[in-house]
Amino acid sequence: MVDSEVSDGMVSSPRRRRSAEERRLIVEETLEAGSSVARVARKHGINANQVFMWLRLYRSGHLGGAPASGLTLLPVTVCDDAKPAGGKSVTSDSAGAVQIELPNGVRVSLEGSVDPAVARAVLESLRS
Repeated sequence: MVDSEVSDGMVSSPRRRRSAEERRLIVEETLEAGSSVARVARKHGINANQVFMWLRLYRSGHLGGAPASGLTLLPVTVCDDAKPAGGKSVTSDSAGAVQIELPNGVRVSLEGSVDPAVARAVLESLRS
C-alpha cells in the first residue's frame, strides 16, 4: 500500500516574530504621504489587519514608545475673570455690511454679525 499526502499547494512557513522596532518602522512607512496600509503590508508579507493593529498601538504610544508628535503642551490656568487682559470686549455687534444685487434686480443687504447658515439659506431661496 502507498502512503500519499494531499496538499493544496500552500506552503506554510513559521510565524515571523518582529521586534517592536521593526513593527514601528513598518507602521511609520504607512504614515508616509501616498502610502497605504495594504501596500506596505503586502511589501513586508504581513496581513493588513496586523499592520492596522500595530498602527493602533503606535498611536496610543504602546509600540516602542510614544511617537514624536511635534506638539508641546502648554500650562493652562483657569480663572473666574472672563474679560481679556486689555479690558476690551472681544465681540462686536456690528461686524460690517454686505450688499448684493442679483441679476433679477433683487438687492440683499446683510449688516452686523450674520450667521453664515442663515445668509446661505436666504441667498439660496432667492436663486429661483
